[in-house]
Amino acid sequence: MHRGCLALAAAAAVTVGAVNPARADAIDGAWCSGHGQRFAIEGPSVTTTKGLTLSGTYTRHRFSFTLPPGEADAGAPVDMVLQGETQVRVTIGSAGAEIWRRCPAGIS
Repeated sequence: MHRGCLALAAAAAVTVGAVNPARADAIDGAWCSGHGQRFAIEGPSVTTTKGLTLSGTYTRHRFSFTLPPGEADAGAPVDMVLQGETQVRVTIGSAGAEIWRRCPAGIS
């Protein structure tokens, strides 16, 4: 392959990757439980079902925080671990873990 064509192909691959970032590898986004609760994670920030925004401990595959006053189970620790592109394992306080799913488009 001609050197100029190779450079152009490499630049196109980088551009496509930048336009279509892989969300499957990050916990960021809106997550919904089967019984109406939801969290929206954006880096180290989380927005709760009642619309409260607070900071937590963030890695690409895990997020944890303590539920603030005003939320059901206030004071309980929340631990969320990414299980794949569309699922996250959520543990709130001493309750057993539940699988939550990415919220449908338009829900955050």
